[in-house]
Amino acid sequence: MSMTDPIADMLTRIRNAVMAQHQRVRIPASKLKIAIAEILHREGYIEDFKIEEDGPRRWIDVSLKWEGKQNAIEGLERVSKPGQRQYAGRRELPKVRNGLGILIVSTSRGVMTDHDARKAGVGGELLCSIW
Repeated sequence: MSMTDPIADMLTRIRNAVMAQHQRVRIPASKLKIAIAEILHREGYIEDFKIEEDGPRRWIDVSLKWEGKQNAIEGLERVSKPGQRQYAGRRELPKVRNGLGILIVSTSRGVMTDHDARKAGVGGELLCSIW
């Protein structure tokens, strides 16, 4: 069964795991999802992640970051959707929560945060925002 929006599925799985106060969440892997998980780990929103192989399928096992009962992720949302793509040039990249969150952007130089895209001087598709 094919999925219409795998990135939204990834974000929903993480959001549901946070709301249910789980320590880990397992997500079907793809190159784009692995790149998003790397950014979340580098920016401190998740504790760690690893790629697991289960026969022909690959999974991303994400360890969520908890401080007592408070999670590092307050919220996340999909910006660009399959029915309505959102693009921004390097000068039009929006800030998430006045710079307190990050925006993940798919650029011609790879997947990166809005801060890195501004520094590199590139724009692209606005995938999701996390705060």
